[in-house]
Parts: sequence; structure tokens; C-alpha cells
Amino acid sequence: MGNDHIRRPWRTVRPGRIEHPGRPERAGWPEHLDRSEHAGWPEHAGRSERPGWTGRPRGTLLALILAGGLLLTGCSGSGGSHSSADGAARGSGGYAGPLPAPDRTSGSGQGEPDGEQTGDARRDIAPSPDYLSTFALDVDTASYGYARRALDDGRLPDPATVRPEEFVNSFRQDYRRPDGNGFSVTVDGARTRDEDWSLVRVGLATRTAARDGERPPAALTFVIDVSGSMGEPGRLDLAKDSLGVMTDRLRDDDSVALVTFSDEAETVLPMTRLGHHRGRVHDAIDGLEPTESTNLGAGVRTGYDTAVEGLRKGATNRVVLISDGLANTGETDADTILERISGARREHGITLFGVGVGSEYGDALMERLADKGDGHTTYVSNDDDARKVFCEQLPENIDLTARDAKAQVAFDPGTVRQFRLIGYDDRQVVDQDFRDDRVDGGEIGPGHTVTALYAVRTRPGASGHLATASVRWLDPRTRAPHEESGQLETGSLDDDLWTSAPRLQVDAVAAYFADALRTGGDHGSALPGALPLSELARRARTVASAAEDGAVRDLADSVERASRLAG
Repeated sequence: MGNDHIRRPWRTVRPGRIEHPGRPERAGWPEHLDRSEHAGWPEHAGRSERPGWTGRPRGTLLALILAGGLLLTGCSGSGGSHSSADGAARGSGGYAGPLPAPDRTSGSGQGEPDGEQTGDARRDIAPSPDYLSTFALDVDTASYGYARRALDDGRLPDPATVRPEEFVNSFRQDYRRPDGNGFSVTVDGARTRDEDWSLVRVGLATRTAARDGERPPAALTFVIDVSGSMGEPGRLDLAKDSLGVMTDRLRDDDSVALVTFSDEAETVLPMTRLGHHRGRVHDAIDGLEPTESTNLGAGVRTGYDTAVEGLRKGATNRVVLISDGLANTGETDADTILERISGARREHGITLFGVGVGSEYGDALMERLADKGDGHTTYVSNDDDARKVFCEQLPENIDLTARDAKAQVAFDPGTVRQFRLIGYDDRQVVDQDFRDDRVDGGEIGPGHTVTALYAVRTRPGASGHLATASVRWLDPRTRAPHEESGQLETGSLDDDLWTSAPRLQVDAVAAYFADALRTGGDHGSALPGALPLSELARRARTVASAAEDGAVRDLADSVERASRLAG
């Protein structure tokens, strides 16, 4: 997935200029305007009473809010979901069905912030409220896997490597599955113990992965890091064992190529139809040995050249990069590396699947490569992880059911006072680009689920419609656009979070855990309803026992380790 369209992670809406019909401009304050011309916007208006949470003031710009509603998602009914193809009858703007109501309480004079929360305490010009949230879908899980590895090694993970959405998306969900390609949309939530604050969950699910014989054939180019750093136990040895098992699991009509890289890159095995050639593949894998430095750029370029040369029409063509991401020779910047092979991903639809290994791991580079390569990343630290990724989840990781998938959530300003998307910092999409199918989104396979959590503060006594969540994607073969929507009413937030559905509680534990690791346990910047790590671990234990889920027990173990390390 490319990020060229993404602006800075937390967006602001400035009064005074319009860049799109009905939408306030998202760029910076116009340079030609003097601040004094807008005396109605006090320099420090809208500061939230919660430390670390800045907000947006209640303005009297009802016209802007009404105009902004032209782009808000909506559909008829008080629940369920709505599906459509491109919706040409609706034109290029606006959703069919009722729109969220205007801000009936705006201009009450209380001077409290409204709209999306950005966490930017340095802003001295308050923006107008914004009730849309748009982001590209993401099924990466590497951040959580690497955090667990760090904690197992007796250290807290680097906060810069903690991405909350990857923690949340590491756990299975029980969302309804659609019948065909595309998504189902589930929207629910529960209230926290902070006054008027709730967690709202937007859950998206693709169809169940087909039986192995029913998926399209795969053409997989494995790009294997054989640099010196891969000699550490749990790196190249783990990759070799995993690839050997996966080779036996692939079908006869699948194809495999093998590229290695250290100081240079080499195509060890050109694209080879398995059939009666599994022995050749096993011999190539068994012969891998760690050598010198890490020229990851050369490996990726050679891998894509090999994938293009062995391209199979009608098959899923994918590059699988297995590395510790510690590039130290040649090109080491993700944008530069992938700029040279951008034609392969655009013209041939070749996607990248990154598999991270090693106690020292170049998380930022691997994550950026996957973003730019229209793919996703995971992290494996042991045999169980590797077999799950390469064997149990094989169809999810090689097939595609949706391209350029984006989500947009429209909160109703009549019932919602503040909200904040938890994570997805580098997946933000400009709101008006939701229906621009030239803008990259996420590539999603069968059997995947995507979960986005929001901290939402409702207005006192709020009742009725709260939010509409929509997902838009392109069919991976025809490129035809489709959409699906789901609704949420305020009444769905009546349950206490810690007595709500077990899977929602798991998501909450994962999100609070990631937030604590990312902020260093600073309670002034914590999410609403956050708990101390020791109590969070107890919550995880309780829900793991109820769900009989080993993955959640592992989560509780990790929270306990973090609590001890944090003191």
C-alpha cells in the first residue's frame, strides 16, 4: 500500500479557505492571513481538560458543518449494513440515505472542544470541528509480535515500534463473514468508566479462506536475507524450516522462485512449477547459509525482477521478503528501494508480504516496505509462529479478496462530542479521497479481519444515531469498486466495557496495552478508561479463561512482564 497521499498523522481543519466542495481545508493556516483577522478564534480555545488530549472548539460554523455533511457516510435503517457497487446513480459525492444531524449543541458557549482529537498540544490556532475519520485498511501484526519478543528477552519494546492497531489485529474475531469477496461491517462498543467516554469498535471481515484446492494458483518469489546477522538462532534456521514445511503444503500447480541477498543478490531458483520439482526447491532451501552484509535493496530489486520474469496470469503473484530488516549496504531507504520496482507493482499487481525475524529487527524499514509494496508484515519469533504464518494462514497470506481498501467513519455531531482513532497513525487518508480509487488503500486476503477502535465521548443525554462506518474496495481482478456500510446507535453503548462481549474486551486490553507501552505509562496521556498494567493483566486472564484462548493467555503474560519491567 502506498502512502504518498497521506498527510501528517493527526489532521486539522482550518477555517477560512475551502479546498473541496463542502469540506474545510486540511492544509496549514493560510500564510497571507494575519491571525488578528480571526479574533473570534482565541489562541488557546478548545484545550481539553484531559492532559495530553487537545480538542476542537465548539464554533458557530453551522454552515460548514452542514456542508461537510455532504461527504458523510450514511444509509437508511437503524442498524445492520448496506452494500453497493460504485453507486453511479448517486454521483461522485455524498452517500445515499440520511446524513448525520448537524451539531445541535454547537455554540453553547462552554468553550469545550468538539470533533476529532489529535493529541497536538502545541497548536495555538484552534480548528473547526471535524466528524469524519478516513484510513487505509491494515492487517499488519509485526508490531505486536516484536513487542512480545522484546518482553520475552527481558526488555520493554522501543515505543517507536508500538502500533496499537497491530496489537488489536493480532487476535481472532467473531465478526459475521460475507458470502463472497468484499467485507462485512460490524459496529459496536461499550462505555468506559471515564464519564461519557466509550470505546467504539469498527470490525471488517472478509470471507472465510477457501479450501486449498479452491484458491487460485500462487506464484511466490521468496527473497531470503542470508547476511551475517541472519546466522543468529531463530533467524535463517527458522526461515529454512518454515519454507521447507510450506513447500510440502503448496499445491502442484503453485510456483516458487528463490532469491537470496547478502552483499549482493542472486536468483538461486527461477520461477518453478512445483509438480514433480519439490526436491529442487528443498535442495535450494537446504543450501542457504549466512554470509556477509545486508544489501536489502539489491535483494528486493532482484526479487521483483524474478517475479516479473516468472509472472503467471490468473495466479496470485507475490514477493515474500524474509529478513531482520537490518540493511547496512547499498540502498537502505524504503522509498528509494521500492521506487525502482514501482512499475512491477503497478503494472503487474505484484504485492509484498514481509516476514520479520530476529531479536534485533529493523521494524521501521520492513513496515515501510510493506506499505509501499501494497502488502503487509508479520513477525515470527519461534517455530509455532512460523508454522502458523507459512502453513495455517497460507491462503490468507498469498491470496487477495480486496485491493485498495479504505474505511471511513462518519460520527454524528448531534450525539458525538469528541472522538479519537486509536492507532493507524501512518494509514490516514484525506477524507475526500475515500472514493478516489486512484488513492492507495490496503490489500486484504481471505479469512482476514480488520478492527479499528475509537475513543468516543458522547454528548450528555445523547440518543439516536451515533456513527456510520463504510468500507470501499476494488475487486482484485476486475478493479470494480464496491462499498459496504454499518450503523451504530447510542443505545449500543449501554454495556460496561468489562462486562461486554469477550472479543471486545480482548481488543480493549490489546489497545490499552499498546498505549501504555507507547506512552511509557503516562496516565496524563492515557486513553479513556485505561487501567494500570497489573490490573490490565488480570482482565486479560479473566477473558482468556472465559474464551479458552491461548493467544489471549499469551497477551496476559506479556502485560504482566511489561508491568514488572516498568516497575
